[in-house]
Amino acid sequence: MEVAVYNIKGEDTGRKVTLNDSVFAIEPNEHVLYLAVKQYLANQRQGTHKSKERSEVSGSTRKLHKQKGGGGARIGDINSPLLRGGGRVFGPRPRDYRFKLNKKVKLLARRSALSVKAMDNQIKVVEDFTFEAPKTKEFVNFAKNIQTADKKTLLVLSAQDKNVYLSARNLPNVEIITASDLNTYKILNNKSLVLSESSVAVINEF
Repeated sequence: MEVAVYNIKGEDTGRKVTLNDSVFAIEPNEHVLYLAVKQYLANQRQGTHKSKERSEVSGSTRKLHKQKGGGGARIGDINSPLLRGGGRVFGPRPRDYRFKLNKKVKLLARRSALSVKAMDNQIKVVEDFTFEAPKTKEFVNFAKNIQTADKKTLLVLSAQDKNVYLSARNLPNVEIITASDLNTYKILNNKSLVLSESSVAVINEF
């Protein structure tokens, strides 16, 4: 699959790059996409949730009234989960939500996500660029030139570029990532995928 390469002004340079069909043109596997996204989101969870159970609530352990003969239900102390201010039954405890996925499954998911973007014509390739200094206005003009200003955009670079990163940091709908850090969730969570020309060589090896 060949796609045109645009410059920073949004003009067609007349050059084309080849996107590897084994990465960008496979039949997407929806189940592995689900698993990869689920794993990414699970790994983001801190798992620090905690509520107090009966033995952890501060309160007297004195029995409130005698077991029988009072005409009401039997009850123990004031920490009972049945009473306001008592402990919680089977409340959440700190836990680790991470789970393992095989490397081949994650690789297939990433290829499936890239293929979905390619089928939907949501991939653009731009020639390598940088800014002399961090300027958000320059990045906004760049986004307008390549017609992604009104879309949630993921810009993939071959290596970190501080000036480009700082220029886009304040924009809510733009995220910048290096090709080596590209993952399924990031690909699917953005409407437009913009690849730098040098990053295509890295992604073609996925």
